[in-house]
Amino acid sequence: MTSFVYMTCGNRAEAENIGTVLVERRLAACVNILDNMHSLYWWEGKVERGEEIVLIAKTRRERVDELTEAVRAMHEYEVPCVVALDIEGGNPSFLNWIRNETRSKD
Repeated sequence: MTSFVYMTCGNRAEAENIGTVLVERRLAACVNILDNMHSLYWWEGKVERGEEIVLIAKTRRERVDELTEAVRAMHEYEVPCVVALDIEGGNPSFLNWIRNETRSKD
């Protein structure tokens, strides 16, 4: 099974760094980086507003925990957004590519 992992970062440099590491470690077959997202969220008892960068990674379901831990280790946020959704369908060739590119080294 493959997964779609949604993440956010506070700036482009951090997003580029995290995305690069995830792909280099084969924790993700690909990471898309989308600039200029406007966020509204509760933090420490009040509504905050901010600009964020969205990252979308495609990976195997069994790599999600390792991917999440890697992001947490690199991320500047105290509580980074990392959420995964299973991919239910799509282009079989693309889904096979994700599985092939994220196979573990062992």
